[in-house]
Amino acid sequence: MPGVDFNRLRAEVSMQQVLQLLGFEPNRFRGDQWYGRCPLPGCPPSQRPCFSVNVMLNRYYCHRCHCHGHQLELWAEAIGLPLYPAAIDLCDTLGREVPWIQRW
Repeated sequence: MPGVDFNRLRAEVSMQQVLQLLGFEPNRFRGDQWYGRCPLPGCPPSQRPCFSVNVMLNRYYCHRCHCHGHQLELWAEAIGLPLYPAAIDLCDTLGREVPWIQRW
């Protein structure tokens, strides 16, 4: 089974694309830092914005459920799959080729 070039995929798919797929709507901005409700299905509901994402660094953190990572990890957490199949699913969802590593 070929590997996925995760570095290339992270460079080609932005945090904004993943957030849009998840229906995230920020309610506050401070430069590249966006705040809003956590888009992850397992996060307990909160009246206050507990989800923080830096769209320039492609990193997120939820102060409620304590999930954190980059855009691929966010997608994996949101759909409940490990990183490898989640990366393939993200490519399929976006209608793009999976960046395979052929040198295994």
